[in-house]
Amino acid sequence: MANTKSAIKRIRRIKKQTAVNRNRKSRFKNALKKMNALISSKKKKEALNYLPKLNSELMKIAKTGIVKKNNASRNISRITKRINSL
Repeated sequence: MANTKSAIKRIRRIKKQTAVNRNRKSRFKNALKKMNALISSKKKKEALNYLPKLNSELMKIAKTGIVKKNNASRNISRITKRINSL
């Protein structure tokens, strides 16, 4: 256990930040799941409408460092390819 005042404060801060990061990562995963569900059910029009929102969500997550920027870009690229192939 931390035994200095600053270490105790850091533990409190890390606990709060972990909760925030977990929430953001959950939003990231839910957005991907929703898009994958739209693609698997062959709803091209709805998937195209959801694509900008997904793109925005993924880039927000990448900006905060939850996932790397290339990871988000790769996901967007693959999903766009899958939509176009419908």
